[in-house]
Amino acid sequence: MSRGYPAPCGPATDGGTPEDDWRAWLAARRWPELVPDPGWRTALVCAAHPDDDVLAVGSLMRCLGDAGVALRLLAATDGEGSHPGSSVLDPPELARRRVAEVAAALAVLGVAPAATVRLRLPDSGLAAVEEELTTAVVGAAEGADVVLAPWDGDAHPDHEALGRAAAAAAAAVGAPLLAFPVWTWHWAAPADRRVPWDRARVVRVPPPLRAARRAAVACFATQVRPLGPAPEDAVVLPPEVLAHFDRDVEVVFA
Repeated sequence: MSRGYPAPCGPATDGGTPEDDWRAWLAARRWPELVPDPGWRTALVCAAHPDDDVLAVGSLMRCLGDAGVALRLLAATDGEGSHPGSSVLDPPELARRRVAEVAAALAVLGVAPAATVRLRLPDSGLAAVEEELTTAVVGAAEGADVVLAPWDGDAHPDHEALGRAAAAAAAAVGAPLLAFPVWTWHWAAPADRRVPWDRARVVRVPPPLRAARRAAVACFATQVRPLGPAPEDAVVLPPEVLAHFDRDVEVVFA
């Protein structure tokens, strides 16, 4: 993730919607399970920042890889904007660390990408370069059988721009789009009418894979721990946010 999302636009106005509320509500849903098409050979997985995909669909990525699907990862930014004004790390060093963190997280998760495309577009500035972004994502989607990307209603401008670009790419190559919510779990609430729950599909996460995903998320040191004591170096992913990504299910919109 990165900063740059607007103030919560749901009922939560401080720490976001508590994870206990989500878990109770999700447990009562009877959404269909996502069943990967046996004909899928290549998946394009798009992330706006170096951690979005692992957080939201890390288990699905692992399952696809285990099923023999080649994972082509697209990183729109290197995440250099997560701590604007930091007194500890300048943007180039922060980008270097975040790229290294995602590589470590994927290794811990047991995901070996067949290819990685790094666009190095500006963090928190994807909407301003959306035409360039869309062209790049459409090119990366060539030959893909399925496209995964942030949901274009996620209330983070980078996620939404990439979601729109991925939708265009999926349409261009005739592949299904699986959109994953990220910040939605913070600002929305159970049964929120702004969220397309009617398109929701679930991925079951068995305990061993859940433990691996938890260990992978811990690799994002620049995000899960403060860089320093100054407000500009505060943690991006505090425990109440991380709790949304430590469930026995993942949710995508098909």
